[in-house]
Amino acid sequence: MERFLTAAGAVALAAAAATTAAQGPTRVVAVGGAVTEIVYALGAGERLVAVDTTSVYPEAALKLPKVGYMRTLSSEGVLAMRPQAVIAAAEAGPKSAIAQIELTGVPVTTVPSDHNLDTVRVRVRKVAATLGLPGRGEELEKRIAAQWTDAERAVASYATRPRVLFLLAHTGNSALVAGEDTAADAMIRYAGATNAFAGVNGYKPLTAEAAIAAAPDIVLITTEGLETIGGADRLWSRPGLALTPAGKAKRVVAFDALYLLGFGPRMPQAVKDLAARLHGAT
Repeated sequence: MERFLTAAGAVALAAAAATTAAQGPTRVVAVGGAVTEIVYALGAGERLVAVDTTSVYPEAALKLPKVGYMRTLSSEGVLAMRPQAVIAAAEAGPKSAIAQIELTGVPVTTVPSDHNLDTVRVRVRKVAATLGLPGRGEELEKRIAAQWTDAERAVASYATRPRVLFLLAHTGNSALVAGEDTAADAMIRYAGATNAFAGVNGYKPLTAEAAIAAAPDIVLITTEGLETIGGADRLWSRPGLALTPAGKAKRVVAFDALYLLGFGPRMPQAVKDLAARLHGAT
């Protein structure tokens, strides 16, 4: 720790954190795209001094300094922003970096990363409490609840349950399919569709045999993944996909990764939009 933070610096950071505890921190580092979205949705974006590289929405977040990828943080990089608080997704790390930040007296609030509506609510509550804005948090929760009711109504109006294969392809050489206990599985189910890989846990490598047996009606992918592959035409060259009902009909649906899988304040609208695309595709 001595090589990047003097004793005086550590005391100054701790003092700053203590003096702002009652009114809420005004220099905040957000780690995790959903965390950053919530800060902005609470009307507190001006408090952010830095974010991680997964924080790509709203556009204002793109203009902030970056502290690196959320899973490979550097304590030096975070502390260089002189934060009074760090708010991070549960998967942020490494743990050693988080511990070093806390040792300086800068509080680190961790929000859960489960894939359900309750998690969104808890995230909003914890971020709002950390910022000293519980009232705004309650208002945001009410807005999310109203949007969720609207999304549920829309999903209930669809009679079919298309089989959907979610393909994770953020590297050019490999592709994974999403089974249960994943953000993609939760979104597919919320949208009134069936995960073609239900019964499989987590993410597994795509194989031709599994894809054909799963018989998806639609392939769901992130726009980033589709770009990495080289576009929709090259998607069907992946093992077995061309021989599925989705491949034969060239049915693919793509969404921005953070919007689709982030489980932030836009989650109800994302479910509604996903349902419209999936049910419209069939």
